[in-house]
Amino acid sequence: MTLIVQKYGGSSLANAERIRNVAQRIAKTRAQGNRIVAVCSAMGDTTDELMELANQVSSRPEGREMDALLATGEVVSCALVSLALNALPCPAVSLTGQQAGIRAGGFHGKGLIASIEPDRVLHELAADRVVIVAGFQGVSEGMDVMTLGRGGSDVTAVALAAALKADRCEIYTDVQGIYTADPRVVPEARKLDEIDYEEMLELAAHGAKMQPRSIELAEIYNVPILVASSFEDTPGTLIHREVSMEVRERVRGVTYDLNVAKISVLGVPDRPGIAATIFEPLAAGGVSVDTIVQNASVDRLTDLSFTVARTDLRHALEVVRPVAEQIHARGVNHNDKLGNVSIVGTGMQFAPGYAARMFRVLAEANINIEMITTSEIRITCIVNQEQVHEAVRVLHRAFRLDVGASS
Repeated sequence: MTLIVQKYGGSSLANAERIRNVAQRIAKTRAQGNRIVAVCSAMGDTTDELMELANQVSSRPEGREMDALLATGEVVSCALVSLALNALPCPAVSLTGQQAGIRAGGFHGKGLIASIEPDRVLHELAADRVVIVAGFQGVSEGMDVMTLGRGGSDVTAVALAAALKADRCEIYTDVQGIYTADPRVVPEARKLDEIDYEEMLELAAHGAKMQPRSIELAEIYNVPILVASSFEDTPGTLIHREVSMEVRERVRGVTYDLNVAKISVLGVPDRPGIAATIFEPLAAGGVSVDTIVQNASVDRLTDLSFTVARTDLRHALEVVRPVAEQIHARGVNHNDKLGNVSIVGTGMQFAPGYAARMFRVLAEANINIEMITTSEIRITCIVNQEQVHEAVRVLHRAFRLDVGASS
């Protein structure tokens, strides 16, 4: 009997009607002779509403209590989906992350799954029940609830699929699959039938809707992921290892991220170890740094700039400013009005000219580039936040992604 792990996003569970729709979809899949584990996100905008409420009662809500609060959203969704299934009738049981055996470590709000002990899940499956698991959460060694960061339900689903040796993992959302660009920004964007882990990881890490850690886990444990709509019966996009050779020789997608801020430490003494002095406290504080640029030294002083998520900016500045004083830097400034735009494709590593073409296209659109970062299959430009969407549109046209070619 096939074991399928499904994940349903918040938009798929936004109200009672949609919850009943999800229950019917799960029941239909089970009726086809499959065993089902379904991972649920919080309903609609519940997580944002809970965060806003927390900020109304506390100017500096602490991480442990925020995790305890935010994890309730997924628990509510799971209980409601289970109730809807049992009413069909289709036997189901809801489990919190702790009950499902998900152990997490790291920082509150950015937890990492340490291990999964799926005994309870397997017991319920053996009893012929659909198992509904709360996404986005685990429990620490000290038995504190830890959330897994934005998109953490994707991570939960893929990790469970790996731990249970499921036949496949299905991610259901409000779009039909993975597109060459965000269709809300580029109406002519095309849905991809398939994409490999490497390309999907770059897209996800630089703004595409899926959680990058879920793609990393899927690649490590070779878990195929189908991304499809929970509202329509369409084929979706398969993320897997074996992708047709002919689809590799092109730019595969343009993605963007508006959650970007830049911090510059000015007049940094140019001596060995100074970068470690700045970045080690950031790492210890749980702040992830992306693009880093160090200017050429003048009079043994240099400027060091780097990007962080805008949501981490306040905390990052609290860490960096004392360090800047300690090393006698000239000062610290920041810009929280930035975003990034990236082109991604394995074809770029075998042919020259993609970077030059990207820069020329942005220049012709009068879009200034603040910073640049690259990998073998990705080129990312940091630009003014207000120009990000236009940058996506002009690049999508320039690389002819609307017609499936990037010559």
